[in-house]
Amino acid sequence: MSHEALKLRVCAANREIDRVQLAILTWGNASEVDRNAGVFAIKPSGVDYEVMTPDDIPIVSLETGETVEGTMMPSSDTATHRHLYRAFADIGGIVHTHSACATAWAQAQREIPCLGTTHADTFYGAIPCTRPLTQADVETDYELNTGKVIEKHFFGCGLNPMEIPGVLVAAHGPFTWGHDAMDAVTHGRVLEAIAQMATSSLAINPDLSAVNQYLLDKHYLRKHGKDAYYGQQ
Repeated sequence: MSHEALKLRVCAANREIDRVQLAILTWGNASEVDRNAGVFAIKPSGVDYEVMTPDDIPIVSLETGETVEGTMMPSSDTATHRHLYRAFADIGGIVHTHSACATAWAQAQREIPCLGTTHADTFYGAIPCTRPLTQADVETDYELNTGKVIEKHFFGCGLNPMEIPGVLVAAHGPFTWGHDAMDAVTHGRVLEAIAQMATSSLAINPDLSAVNQYLLDKHYLRKHGKDAYYGQQ
């Protein structure tokens, strides 16, 4: 079975990571799932964004993790993407980058508090940071365990991955997701901007607290949910 449209979208999303400067060199990857077909498409490992074509995009089985179409090896983070698709049933695309400011927060092992309305427009609360992976996590199934640590943090803290479409993996970097791969890239851009703003805000006033719940509710819910009124209806 051919998945040309899926590969085209995933290639475009990966190129967008490079275009908006969320990654340098070959760092980062985007994927998108086709749940009806039981597969997802993902960036090939180590391939430069500028030369990547849709024909280079591997197709991976959601059930087994095996490559079912394509000749190139999929991203080294494939097992993380696959686990998140299986854990978070409503997401359709995933992006992982090493964007500078978000990665700095991940390396500092700190969540990004919601300090203002720019944050609240997209993320319904603090952007969480997972626990560090243990030596056993790293030495066994590192990429799979990265996905498991993200899943456990969200479910353990009662977080909704559709309301908070991203996470910082401690000492590693950001993962974001969305309805499709390009939506996940957008959330990656927002996350990086929020990280930059939070860094500057806390440098100006280290005693800042998170915004009040009523302001968070107003800005998130006017864009999301059944009573949203932002944009054209």
